[in-house]
Amino acid sequence: MEFLKTVRKRRSLLSEIVYVVLNIGLAVALMLIVRMTGSFWLALALVLLSKWRVLAVRPRFWFANVQADLVSFIVSVSFIVFLYNTNPANVGDTQSIVAQSIFTVLYIVWLLFLKPQSKRVYIAAQAGVALFTGITAIYSVAYGWIASPVILLMWLVGYASARHILNNYDNEDHVMLLSLVWGLVSAEIGWIAYHWTIAYRLPIIENVLLPRVSIAMLCFGLIAYKAYDSYYHHQKIRISDILLPLVFTILLIGWLVLFRNSISAII
Repeated sequence: MEFLKTVRKRRSLLSEIVYVVLNIGLAVALMLIVRMTGSFWLALALVLLSKWRVLAVRPRFWFANVQADLVSFIVSVSFIVFLYNTNPANVGDTQSIVAQSIFTVLYIVWLLFLKPQSKRVYIAAQAGVALFTGITAIYSVAYGWIASPVILLMWLVGYASARHILNNYDNEDHVMLLSLVWGLVSAEIGWIAYHWTIAYRLPIIENVLLPRVSIAMLCFGLIAYKAYDSYYHHQKIRISDILLPLVFTILLIGWLVLFRNSISAII
């Protein structure tokens, strides 16, 4: 019996090591692909290949699995976009190495520490990361696009982030409806931002602009999450539960509008 326990522990340790190595290898491989080939599509193909388990079931489960993995996929594609925008063809080599290394470390943190978590607070954090990075990636590349794909992608990011959170609540019968509503809200805000996009240059990663809409949507998403969580537990939205994120959002957006326009860049 002790021998069997030892074998299980060794297998568990070995599987953990393999998991860590594969995830770090994926992040580093994506960085090297973008850096050496400059190909967004080759890196995207590797991400799709890494999602083989999503389709390793009967076809009738594919749609459900794809929806469940949307948040992870959005973060991964956003990571590729950030790597592509900081490639040596676009920025200086030293700055590119620093920027891509920072993004790679952050992606590894996502893969190893945040993505595997299943507690509600971490689920909300995962959705927030997907919302923020997804919108930032969209407006980093879509300034020359027509409005329709931008609005569609904004809807997809909003829908995926809302569904990711709502599925974590028991006895919620309106996951699809509420997710579609938040997707619609995201699309409407995306349409406004498409016509008036303001972004900020980051101090180290200058070639990746931080759109104001991604900051605003993250704040609005936090308020929506806290309001829903309050209603779920108390059958009403308590002011005390949403007051802090509401005040924070008002102060942050007010500060951005009033004091940050001087260093902003209109795309």
